[in-house]
Amino acid sequence: MSTVVHAQDPFGNAVTLQHQASAAAVAGFVDGFLGYQPSILAILPAAETDHSLIVQTCAAVLWMFSESPAGPPKARWHLARAAAAAWPATERERQFAAAVAHWVAGDIGAALAQHEALAQQHPRDLAAIKLGQYHAFNLGDAPTMLRLALHAVPAAQHVASLHGLLAFGYEQCHRLGQAEAHARCALAMQAAEPWAQHALAHVMLTDGRLAEGAAFLQQASPQWRGLTSFMRGHNSWHLALFQIELGDDAAALRLYDDEVWGLDKSYSQDQVGAVSLLARLELAGVAVGERWDELATHLSCRTADQVQPFLDLQYLYGLARAGLPQADTLLANIQRFAPLAPAAARAAWQRVAVPAAHGLLAHARGMLKPAQADWPAAADALGAALPGLAGIGGSHAQRELFEQLHLDALQRAGRLAAVQNLLQPQANAQPQSLRVRRRLHAVYAGLGLPALAAG
Repeated sequence: MSTVVHAQDPFGNAVTLQHQASAAAVAGFVDGFLGYQPSILAILPAAETDHSLIVQTCAAVLWMFSESPAGPPKARWHLARAAAAAWPATERERQFAAAVAHWVAGDIGAALAQHEALAQQHPRDLAAIKLGQYHAFNLGDAPTMLRLALHAVPAAQHVASLHGLLAFGYEQCHRLGQAEAHARCALAMQAAEPWAQHALAHVMLTDGRLAEGAAFLQQASPQWRGLTSFMRGHNSWHLALFQIELGDDAAALRLYDDEVWGLDKSYSQDQVGAVSLLARLELAGVAVGERWDELATHLSCRTADQVQPFLDLQYLYGLARAGLPQADTLLANIQRFAPLAPAAARAAWQRVAVPAAHGLLAHARGMLKPAQADWPAAADALGAALPGLAGIGGSHAQRELFEQLHLDALQRAGRLAAVQNLLQPQANAQPQSLRVRRRLHAVYAGLGLPALAAG
């Protein structure tokens, strides 16, 4: 056996390597994962020659982030390579590898338990904490997201990225004041910390501070140029949401074309961000031309994925909205997979994804062929899914797409009293939203309440 190389990751955690050059790749992975930098990709060439447990496990994580059926086989190969090499490793490295192995096997509950143990025993392992947050986020478990980050506070309170993790955890738990405080703490330490910018955008959107949020993200946007496609596109997606709410539809459409779609058309998160934004633009009355057709060409290979319900549902809407028959194939696959899904996500697949998929298909086809629309069916199916929607993953802001589609189906079905009951509280909470006021105006006019429509 060659000489074992001992090094540290960017937060002082010991790493055990086969080659000294791999230390930079591990550091690039950790920094890239937390800061959404392309340096995360350096782990793959390092894994070609370094068979140490930490290098192979990080490579496995990167493959799993493809969020596609191709990920687990590649990840298993890297984990098997490390096992065959039997290179020395620290207990922390073995725990991290065990957590990733549970993920690859589909046992997210066991993976989360391992990440919580890591957070308690190694509170400066911020990469492990962030990966645990990713799993909790995909299960709609915001309290676990927050708890994982809180374990690190005594040991890493001077690290900007930790405050970004705390900010998003608090925001997803609806603790907006604490979320904003941690986001601003992170930005005071590191002005371009992208996850803190992202968390603060969430806070401002929820608070109804639409003009402030748009200005904040517009000012920050030049800092996103060097980030991964997901973070650059996703923060741009958030800016587009503010623009839609404020009635600047043309600016939001430009962002779709220039930033949200087209950076990496093969990646899951870029794809669903594009579906979501295009649907919101259309719901706001924007003519999107042939964009659905172009987008759907990149979704047609996703019918057999079933990686996360949050992803599948948006793939389905995009395919159906473009009129592609693969939407029916995806619906059938969702229904077939739901009772077989991993235990931690099975209820979300069965009780939420299946009815939501039927509702999304009905809505998309109604938009495509209004004469054949079944708006009551779309409204009923989406309405059945909404109570458990958090379980499919995604953030509050991302899941709001399904609520908007439900409202639209209700309105097209003529159920205006139900729309008024849901929409007026939104208008109260979002007084700056021109989008909500426009829709509410039409609802009150249809209800024969012209005075309220005028207001």
